[in-house]
Amino acid sequence: MSDEHQTWAPRDPSAASTSPGDDEGAQGAQGKAPGKKGRTKRPKRTGWRRLFPTWRMVLGAVLVAGLLLVGGFFAGYQLVDIPAANAGADAQSNVYFYKDGTVLARDGEVNREKVKLSQVPANVRHAVLAAEDRDFYNQPAVDVRAMFRAGWNTVTGKGKQGGSTITQQYVKNYYLGQERTVVRKAKEFFIAIKLNREQSKDQIFEGYLNTSYFGRNAYGIQAAAQAYYGKNVEDLTTAEAAYLASLLNAPSAYDVVAHPDSKPAALSRWNYVLDGMVKEGWLDSGERSTTEFPVPGEAKPSTGLSGQRGYLVQAVEQYLTGNGIIDEKTLATGGHRITTTLDKKKQDAFVAAVKNNVMKKRSDDREPDKNVRVGGASIVPETGEVVAMYGGVDYTQQYVNNATRRDYQVGSTFKPFVFTSAVANDSTTQDGRRITPETYYDGTNKRTVQGPQGSTGYDPANEDDVDYGQITVRTATDKSVNAVYAQMAQDVGPEKVRDTAVALGIPKTTPDLTASPSIALGPATASVLDLTEAYATLANHGRHGPYTLVDKVTKDGSEIELPDRKTEQAITREAADTTTALLRSVVEGGTGSAAQAAGRPAVGKTGTAEEDKAAWFAGYTPDLATVVAVMGQDPDSGTQTPLYGALGLDRVNGGGVPAETWAAYTEAALRSSPAQEFDLRTAPGSDEPQEPGDEGTGTIDGPDTPDGSPSSTSPSAPADPTT
Repeated sequence: MSDEHQTWAPRDPSAASTSPGDDEGAQGAQGKAPGKKGRTKRPKRTGWRRLFPTWRMVLGAVLVAGLLLVGGFFAGYQLVDIPAANAGADAQSNVYFYKDGTVLARDGEVNREKVKLSQVPANVRHAVLAAEDRDFYNQPAVDVRAMFRAGWNTVTGKGKQGGSTITQQYVKNYYLGQERTVVRKAKEFFIAIKLNREQSKDQIFEGYLNTSYFGRNAYGIQAAAQAYYGKNVEDLTTAEAAYLASLLNAPSAYDVVAHPDSKPAALSRWNYVLDGMVKEGWLDSGERSTTEFPVPGEAKPSTGLSGQRGYLVQAVEQYLTGNGIIDEKTLATGGHRITTTLDKKKQDAFVAAVKNNVMKKRSDDREPDKNVRVGGASIVPETGEVVAMYGGVDYTQQYVNNATRRDYQVGSTFKPFVFTSAVANDSTTQDGRRITPETYYDGTNKRTVQGPQGSTGYDPANEDDVDYGQITVRTATDKSVNAVYAQMAQDVGPEKVRDTAVALGIPKTTPDLTASPSIALGPATASVLDLTEAYATLANHGRHGPYTLVDKVTKDGSEIELPDRKTEQAITREAADTTTALLRSVVEGGTGSAAQAAGRPAVGKTGTAEEDKAAWFAGYTPDLATVVAVMGQDPDSGTQTPLYGALGLDRVNGGGVPAETWAAYTEAALRSSPAQEFDLRTAPGSDEPQEPGDEGTGTIDGPDTPDGSPSSTSPSAPADPTT
């Protein structure tokens, strides 16, 4: 290759190895190359300035943080859903009232009664807003600055500090719970924002008022009004409303009754609320200046289910579910306000009567006394309203309600139904004599009952095996003669007797309500309440309607419809009134004479179960029907036991302790009412004297049994009560 074709030459290595210093020197000597800009280097940061970020670093960090916050917000908003309510948020108690509106009991673990916002007066709403969130209706769902301040203080251990709007507090109450953590606070933030989009401010405020805790185990404004002032929320004064609103900040600490030393702090908070109401234009300054601090009432013991309350609530629940008014599941959800027919004064009178006539007679030194149980019920004949009930010594100690249980024989308290049936059916004796109070019967002990075909094989014993011979029905009723009434049941027809008892109010399904001559002696195990209903029908001249225990039921402000109480003439008035006339002599001079202590016209019948396992007195005045039963039951095994030796008596009979208790209760229950006379329309000829007749031999020997001995019981009937 020739030299003329060469287009390049190799670099001189020595030229390419110029040192930086030499280069800089050259530049310094020659200056900048023409047409080319040089870069000026920023001087390095020295000294203390190196410790601080540059403005570019700060700006970058702010931008990154902003992006993270925005991204975190949108991520949190998408990821956090509005959850279901927490376990206790919707829990309410059912509240039971006496007929006069006095609280009887509350069931359930949570003392809460929900109310509609429309039920909360403006002064109460404004007091709460003044205390907790004055800008609630105008501001967003969350207060970001206050929330971050509270969260930071929690994280850094500087104390727990509030900073939540009413919306946030409601979210905490209803959806989340009370724990104070950053995670819960974050959830609260997002749920509050979402909730504010889905619900109106009024809906949120209503929920807040119903879920907030006010102390004294009161959840919600209505429960608080009752707990502190014994009134409904709509009756609160402005001063009272302001005090309840102040409790939201520190419920227990501001209870000036429980903590008198906290009154200065409570007063300061109360003034803060009232001043806030004035500032917002919700309270006139003149009214504010005259407002006095409303000291709340004493905290009342829990109206749980102790004492009689449990028995009464149990009976009311059975009434509601049994009559199809509310099903059991719905009732269990709570929130019902149930006004009963129970009269508080009469209820208290019943408890006092049992205490003074039974419980005070018990002794720890007597073994039989531990077996004593008492049941009682009282009904207004005209209306069927149950006005009082005694279920036992204490529901928390003896769970079974002695007023509604159906396992004790009613004994001779059933005998009036036999006579009523005789009059209603124009029945006659075996020899054709019309049955009236003056009809003669053979009262021989263990006399065999005679039927159309002769002996029936049933020969009941009289109490203490007494022979009475020929006696009138009136005398047999006064002395509760078994032989007479067993024969009368046969004369009337056991089926008719049973039908009459059912028509009067004894349930058709009552155990041992068997159509046999023994029905007269009361082997049926109707409850005290059942028997009271039947006697109330007699007092109401034979007009029957089912008893009622409930006067009104509401939930969430809406009234639940109750069934109409339909009445009918179950038996003729003449039959009922003739029975009443017959029973009057039982009190005037028969086995029920202790009932005279009621101090007003009264009728009744005693009864004793088999082996003295129960003693009864059932009676009525024109305006009140009441039954009292003393029962024997082993507290350990639950088995029925005789009352021999109980209460310091050889034997407990219906004419003793039960009749005395009945009289004491009736006197107290009707003390403020004028005594009424019985208005009776008896069957024609019922008072006309009769001569003894021929009922058949009815000898003590009775029909022959395989071994030649007389039969003492009806083949299919349970053992007979004694009276």
